[in-house]
Amino acid sequence: MDSLSQLTLGAAVTVAVMGKRVPLWQSALVGAIAGTLPDLDVFIDHGDAIRNMTLHRTESHALILLTLVAPLLAWLVAGVTHSRPYWRGWCLAIWLALITHPLLDLTTVYGTQLGLPFTDFPYAIGSMYIIDPLYTLPLLVALVVTLWRHNLRWNQLGLLVSTLYLAWSMVIQGIATRHIEQDLVHQSVTPQHVLVTPTAFNTLVWRTVIMTPERYGEAYWSLMSPERPLEIRWYPRHPELFDAFKGQWHAERVAWFSHGFYAMQQQGDDTLISDLRMGEAPNYTFTFNLGSPISPEVAPEREVSVRPSLAQAWHKLRERL
Repeated sequence: MDSLSQLTLGAAVTVAVMGKRVPLWQSALVGAIAGTLPDLDVFIDHGDAIRNMTLHRTESHALILLTLVAPLLAWLVAGVTHSRPYWRGWCLAIWLALITHPLLDLTTVYGTQLGLPFTDFPYAIGSMYIIDPLYTLPLLVALVVTLWRHNLRWNQLGLLVSTLYLAWSMVIQGIATRHIEQDLVHQSVTPQHVLVTPTAFNTLVWRTVIMTPERYGEAYWSLMSPERPLEIRWYPRHPELFDAFKGQWHAERVAWFSHGFYAMQQQGDDTLISDLRMGEAPNYTFTFNLGSPISPEVAPEREVSVRPSLAQAWHKLRERL
């Protein structure tokens, strides 16, 4: 999720745990920092664009490692704020602020390796878009009112509403998946994999990616018109281009990290690989230039992604609703 959501969630959780044992602004500030800390790994350069993508949300998002760090951070905070008697409270508050970060990230489609060091599997539910005002705004408004009026009930209400919204997103994802799978049966489409994830800023319109051996399709399902047949647009995957890169770390890494939702294309002498889970045809958030099979790129570069303007995104949302 975006940084504002993580910062706000961390602050709200810490305020809820610490209550009025310490000044509300103090616990909110500590929680905001703790909720932001895991994402500082984005500033680490691992050497190339593919490593930077697939090594984000790794150790700094691992639940066990964050659990081990929490008591130390609590000890430091208790010392700085002269609140040693509340060290245990700080432990719980900071631990929750830290681990709710990767758990919130888990709801997006990107992939979070929260099981390290035991597994590097990139877990992803994919029920939330990376920015969703309906999640963040109630939490933020409730926190601001809490700090202004010194009434903890507002903060509790914000946490309740935002958490219920996360649950709503998972329920609607399940409903959308069921409708989409039934429609694919009616259209005699037998996919290898199907991905269902929300479109930008909402949980009403859902994008699906349908994978077959030779091609992939994109379609959209709306909660406002659930019985409308899927209009699938098909695109070539060019799996033959991947054969030349088998065993090559960068290509295999993208295929693994995307859970198989990738496509290849030729661009002159170079081969591009796209993670199909984020963005939409023909512009995907993560597309990398692998070079040629004869001389693959040692440090593959990320292709420039063209993002639609807010006006274009709003127009598409209204059309798909």
